[in-house]
Order: sequence, then structure tokens, then C-alpha cells
Amino acid sequence: MLHADAISRYKQVVVSTSTPGELLLALYGGLFSYLRQARLLIENKQRGKAAERISHARAIVVELELALDHDVHPELCANLSALYGFCLDRLRLATREDSTEALDEVVRVLTPLQQAWKMAVPKATAEQGRLDSPRRR
Repeated sequence: MLHADAISRYKQVVVSTSTPGELLLALYGGLFSYLRQARLLIENKQRGKAAERISHARAIVVELELALDHDVHPELCANLSALYGFCLDRLRLATREDSTEALDEVVRVLTPLQQAWKMAVPKATAEQGRLDSPRRR
């Protein structure tokens, strides 16, 4: 139990000290991890455990969708919302029919987004650091 408490405290510290971009990358990392696990579990006929992993993946996609700020970038958010909706539909299908193909579709459509964020987040963080640092004279 002590080990579980330490892990929980560590996760709380990570979340509270991470930038929004780092949290976004962590969400995508967790999402893809759950999708890989679910695929393997479906292939191994472990339906209950697969459904649990898919449920975790769905929760992450829902969080990604809820985090969209439609006031700032309405067109981009509408497109991402539609994409996330598609992914949620595929995840429901994967659970209902034990479909690895549906999981593969989610991976296929979200991989380019993850790759783009992996490039954009460090650049944005570096740029923010330059803006936050005092100017030298």
C-alpha cells in the first residue's frame, strides 16, 4: 500500500508541475498505451480487460475533447471535436464487437496529431521561455 501511495503522490506532483503541453503529450502517450494494450487483450480473448483499457482510452479522448477552447479557434476545435467524436464511435465499436480494426482506425487518425504535438509542444515551450525571460541590455 505504501508503494501505491508513493506512486499516487508522484503523479500528483507531475500533474501540478507540468505545462499544459506536457500534460497533452502525457494524455496522448497514455491513450496510445491503452490502445496497444486493448489490442493485445482482444487478440488474446481477454474481453473484460480489453474493455477496461478501452474505457480508459475513451476517458482520455473525452478529456481531450472537453479541453478544446472553441472561443479561441472555433474552426480548428470543430474539426478536432469531429475527429474525437469519430474516435469515440470507433472505441464503442471496439468494445461491442472486440474489433481490433476499430482500434487501429483510432491509432491511424490520432497518430498524426500526436506527432504534430510532439513537435509543437517543445517549440512552444522554448518560445514561452524566451518571452518569460528578462531582456538583456
